[in-house]
Amino acid sequence: MNFNTLFLKSFRVLLLPIAILYGLVIYLRNRLYDKEYLKSASFNFPIICVGNLAVGGTGKSPMVEYLIRLLKPHYKLGTLSRGYKRKTRDYVLANAYTTAIDIGDEPMQFHKKFPDIAVASCEERIVGIPHLLQDVPGLQAIILDDAFQHRMVRAGLNILLTECNNLYPHDFFLPTGDLRDEWSSARRAQVIIVTKCPYDLSAEAKQKIIRSLNPAATQKVFFTTIEYGTPYHIFNAGDEWLLTPRDEVLLVCGIANPKPLKEYLHEKTHTYYQQDYSDHHIFSIDDLNDIRRRFDEIPARDKLILTTEKDAVRLVKFTEQLASLPLYVLPIRHYFLFDETEQFNELVLRFVQNFPFNNIT
Repeated sequence: MNFNTLFLKSFRVLLLPIAILYGLVIYLRNRLYDKEYLKSASFNFPIICVGNLAVGGTGKSPMVEYLIRLLKPHYKLGTLSRGYKRKTRDYVLANAYTTAIDIGDEPMQFHKKFPDIAVASCEERIVGIPHLLQDVPGLQAIILDDAFQHRMVRAGLNILLTECNNLYPHDFFLPTGDLRDEWSSARRAQVIIVTKCPYDLSAEAKQKIIRSLNPAATQKVFFTTIEYGTPYHIFNAGDEWLLTPRDEVLLVCGIANPKPLKEYLHEKTHTYYQQDYSDHHIFSIDDLNDIRRRFDEIPARDKLILTTEKDAVRLVKFTEQLASLPLYVLPIRHYFLFDETEQFNELVLRFVQNFPFNNIT
């Protein structure tokens, strides 16, 4: 453990009184919903919520994309996100002229990769859902991105993600820990997915994690690992770069948990350098100049700049500045372990199909 990590952990422990107060507020809020003093709205419509109890880094966006790929061949879909750090307010439906500034980086990622589905942002999901249903006639399912803690809407299927190395039963409230909701809220989920697992996770380790999560008898627990795809050029998806042990990489990323990505590059490339930014960072011209300068300082011949898909939607506006650089985007997906892909897929498809107007023919 380095000095900075030790200092951060020690500082967060000192904030324990604030964390306890925060936890008390969350506890009271949840009891008000449980006793129905605060009301949750239900829709006679298939709504799937993807979320977590902690802040960031569990793989929500790749899970939303997984669900889109699973459902899109059968149903007319929409996604609804908060649109974190966008410059607009209220409800916004993506169109051909939309940018990440309008709807947020993650919704923009969905819109760019799946232009044939409806993508919208709205801070209040209970407001956004009726808008989306009105704007997109014939919609057959909505996926709520990062909405588990927003109890004003009661989704029909809640998928709760927790990171293998930071399980919610071992965590604590912000700011001492990373939890933004209490442990018992996990009981509201129908599905719990342990993400970012080692590819070779053993059956014994799996059972140990399940015992730690202590799921209800009706809850299904799945395990996924990260599967990285082939990097593609930010302006030309057909231009791919197959990483080799001789490559030197400048990693440019502003995501909540870049550790798995850095471990992957350590295994796949000769050397990688870091240009780190905060989660959802809005890139500026000064940032671009720093990136170019750092890249030029790398003496290798086989070198490239690598970024994440979430960062790419915030970089793509700098067409002129980036056109001459070998800037590639690394896609990721969830891969289900223990041969449970079909079991998960069937569970999701059955949920949507159970609505009479959604029967697959």
